[in-house]
Amino acid sequence: MIDSHCHIDEEAYAPDRDEMLQRQKDGGIEAIVIPGVDQHSIEGIFAVCRRWRGFCFPTLGLHPQEVADDWQEQLSVLHQAILAHVGQDKDISERIVAIGEIGLDYHYTRDYAAAQHEVLRTQLRWARELDLPVIIHSRDATADCLSIVRQAAEQTSDITHHTSNISPLRGVIHCFSGSAEVAQQWLKMGFYLGIGGVLTFKNSHLAEHIASVPLDRILLETDGPYLAPTPHRGERNEPLLMQYVVARLAEIYDCTQEEVVRITSANSRQLFRLPQL
Repeated sequence: MIDSHCHIDEEAYAPDRDEMLQRQKDGGIEAIVIPGVDQHSIEGIFAVCRRWRGFCFPTLGLHPQEVADDWQEQLSVLHQAILAHVGQDKDISERIVAIGEIGLDYHYTRDYAAAQHEVLRTQLRWARELDLPVIIHSRDATADCLSIVRQAAEQTSDITHHTSNISPLRGVIHCFSGSAEVAQQWLKMGFYLGIGGVLTFKNSHLAEHIASVPLDRILLETDGPYLAPTPHRGERNEPLLMQYVVARLAEIYDCTQEEVVRITSANSRQLFRLPQL
């Protein structure tokens, strides 16, 4: 299994981070993608990825909940860090595999909605200029997020002053929890859907919403340390707990759990261009 989204650098893992990661590796986890959320997460993410070279892979981005009065300064710092960590000449522990976690979040406040829009547009442009996928966070902001991402996907090379070669936009909708109709809109843009513990929650309707989504458009994720699946809901989430998500997906798609793991792992490797080690 590949965990396409786990905040391994967070404090919740600090007491036993290495022990926990070794347990995941011994248990069959192949790789973990660690999403950045702001400039302050840069150092911690790369420290983990250097220590767990070829097992943990870094991304960088400004999370919408971290957009505040200093957003321009944060973007400047992150852009420099991103430029310093792209390219095939970089060691795999130093080479970012995506720009993220980025997006829109109106759940707690819309005070910075306009700034969030500008931050998202900017980072989507970086992704296209650098040929990197994006990890999209969308919470209570579906219509705006779809609109901005769609506009970015449709833009051509003449909108950027930085390069004449701009790549197609690609990425994953992290922690997808939308309707079947919304799922289809993301799929039409070529995006994957990140599916995690929410799929196992008692009152979740996610299973019926993704029933028409091809398995080859789904990535496994934890969003650890958050959103642990049933029967571990409320506990610290870890990559091996994705086994409960795999079991539920096997039921939905009427296939074996081995098939779910094989296909979703191939999806993650393709999107993030993870090396075969």
